[in-house]
Amino acid sequence: MATISKLATPSFVASSSIRSDRLPVGPNRYVPVRSVAAPVRLSIRSNNQRRCLVVKCGVDGNGASTKKTTLHYLYEQQGQSPWYDNLCRPVTDLIPLISSGVRGVTSNPTIFERAISSSSAYDEQFKQLISAGNDIDSVYWELVIKDIQDACKLFEPIYDQTDGADGYVSVEVSPRLANDTQGTIEAAKWLHKVVNRPNVYIKIPATAECIPSIKEVIANGISVNVTLIFSLTRYEAVIDAYLDGLEASGLSDLSRVTSVASFFVSRVDSLIDKMLEKIGTPEALDLRGKAAVAQAKLAYKLYQEKFSGPRWDALVKKGAKKQRLLWASTSVKNPAYPDTLYVDPLIGPDTVSTMPDQALNAVLDHGTIARTIDVNVSEAEGVYSALEKLGIDWNQVGTQLELEGVDSFKKSFESLLSSLQEKGNSLKTSKV
Repeated sequence: MATISKLATPSFVASSSIRSDRLPVGPNRYVPVRSVAAPVRLSIRSNNQRRCLVVKCGVDGNGASTKKTTLHYLYEQQGQSPWYDNLCRPVTDLIPLISSGVRGVTSNPTIFERAISSSSAYDEQFKQLISAGNDIDSVYWELVIKDIQDACKLFEPIYDQTDGADGYVSVEVSPRLANDTQGTIEAAKWLHKVVNRPNVYIKIPATAECIPSIKEVIANGISVNVTLIFSLTRYEAVIDAYLDGLEASGLSDLSRVTSVASFFVSRVDSLIDKMLEKIGTPEALDLRGKAAVAQAKLAYKLYQEKFSGPRWDALVKKGAKKQRLLWASTSVKNPAYPDTLYVDPLIGPDTVSTMPDQALNAVLDHGTIARTIDVNVSEAEGVYSALEKLGIDWNQVGTQLELEGVDSFKKSFESLLSSLQEKGNSLKTSKV
């Protein structure tokens, strides 16, 4: 993808730890000679870049050699689904990542701005669309929808194998609609219709104006990825919108209406750390790097509480599935922190962790395989309370981060449209 690119046909570079009796013979294909007890590290060289995948080889029930990565074990042993937070052309770049255990994909306007503006892979379709007289907004959505449809096709086997529990690809409504309740509802319906894939998630931001949109879209039987959640208060509102939507749907079978709640992590520390440094006391400085994980652990506790009891039990009888927590913004912004800080402490059943390249490579190389999400919850509560005592207003933090997140996506969206317009104008001028 953006940094793990052209992996459909990688060349493998053997490190000294690779066994000579198990050699790569092509993309994701190995000579299955015999099992290897110790982890094997493969370096994938692509476009002069080197990426590491930690592959653990074993023997399956038939005696054949198999390969598993940390991502496989996260799902198989801990019930957490690893997703990839990136998408660009060619989507076949996702194939080796799927083989490595990635089970879904998330995208956003910033990802598409980076993909479309930095690649020539979109040029042919772009020229065709411009020549056909399409306006720039239409061109953007045609480019995006093709990527989403192609990615959905790749993940459809996972969707089918898990009976619709996994294998999703997310696409976001226009960030211009972040404060438009009805506009978001109509955009979500339109996107769901034109993508026309069972395993697409329509992303809707968790702004106050879009909470009612989430309820309505769910009630219409459309699966939703609720994004930009930064506080426990807003997260609870998101859960309630999902439950309200299921109850209002009128469907006798709710099993195909699913949702994830994207709870952002690293950005919380980025903001609160600055606030703690401004306070400057030893107590405040000691809490740096602890806020995000603490709040996330409490979010999981809230998830367990909300998806239990009589109300939820009634929905389960109609086939309803829990709205899984998805950990977003999992890359480390502060280089002083461990590179798996926002993945390792948040492992638990019925969760998703979507990772950009940095986090994904770190987890593949040295990630944890253990249930950690509900460990030391009392300590997390202590951190949360200690920050409040220092004057940190969690709801205010959430509001600021939400505004910044929406603004960032809007800027990316507008920047890309502007670039596409300039590109379109130059094409028209060259024909004159």
